[in-house]
Amino acid sequence: MLDSERRAWLRLARTENVGPVTFRNLVARFGTASAALEEVPRLAARGGSKNFLLPDEGDIARELDALAKQGGRMIAACETDYPQGLKALEAPPPVISVLGHPHLFQREMIAIVGARNASALARKFADTLSRELGFAGLVVVSGLARGIDTSAHEAALAVGTVAVVAGGVDVVYPPENERLYAAIRNQGAILSEMRLGEAPQARHFPRRNRIISGLSRGVVVVEAAEKSGSLITAQCALDQGREIFAVPGSPLDPRARGCNMLIRNGATLVQGIDDILEVLRPILAGGFREPDRDLGRAAADGLEAEADRIRRAVEQALGPAPVEVDELIRQLRAPTAAVLTVILELELAGRCLRHPGNRVSWR
Repeated sequence: MLDSERRAWLRLARTENVGPVTFRNLVARFGTASAALEEVPRLAARGGSKNFLLPDEGDIARELDALAKQGGRMIAACETDYPQGLKALEAPPPVISVLGHPHLFQREMIAIVGARNASALARKFADTLSRELGFAGLVVVSGLARGIDTSAHEAALAVGTVAVVAGGVDVVYPPENERLYAAIRNQGAILSEMRLGEAPQARHFPRRNRIISGLSRGVVVVEAAEKSGSLITAQCALDQGREIFAVPGSPLDPRARGCNMLIRNGATLVQGIDDILEVLRPILAGGFREPDRDLGRAAADGLEAEADRIRRAVEQALGPAPVEVDELIRQLRAPTAAVLTVILELELAGRCLRHPGNRVSWR
């Protein structure tokens, strides 16, 4: 990738109201990130935005330079060394920042996640499981959090581990994991889709969890309460077609209720590494299946006129409750390309919000 196009990818990815789905749609429509950047302000204005600004080119160049000075690099979703698991997602993160050894992304991965306030037995089990999975040839992915994440990373350092963080790749969180962070940076890889220097915020963690599951063939939940972030990761795995594994625990321990619920709902019960490998062995040789992203490029002539014709109908059909885009198209009996164009313009204007499951609503 040329440096100019790399900067364009990062600039478009950092543009306000441009998430992974919107990024994918813009590049599919205009061919390149550079071409999309030229059209975004106009599309946002059509959607109702009055003061739309693109990220400063100087800020983008400085972020890339700062990352390079730290020995890191940015990898775009169109590049060959972008992780295959993420590339296979319906809407992969457009760009990721990486510190450490990105060659690990070419190996098969398994995620191990769980409670931050994990029990001693659960941490010991995570340690054993992580070590054995590593020796079986799998890279262990986790989120560098306290508890189970920490145990999983520590045990897999010698054989391969990837930490996905909710802030910039240069931000150590939690602070007590500074030594582990340095070890992973030296021996494994640290990955994030957030801008360099950005502190983790609550709204970033679901995005981090989506990457953890997306990288991996499956997610192992070692210990989790009923409403823990680990269950969000498991849900992401389910949405992405990944395998879900759970370690059973005592019904008297609140930290085990999430895992027991996953097992009750169909997750594979894990008592040791063989339970995981029995499920994974038949699918490891097949590679990740990428979805069909050929959105087609409707002819520019007439598309915006058609979008203007149905705009009011789309706006009236949207509400505060999320609705599937496919259902919206069926209800309106309108051309798909025109409906997608209106939604894209409303997104860029900050008026429309996209939800998991290809659903949209008013912001």
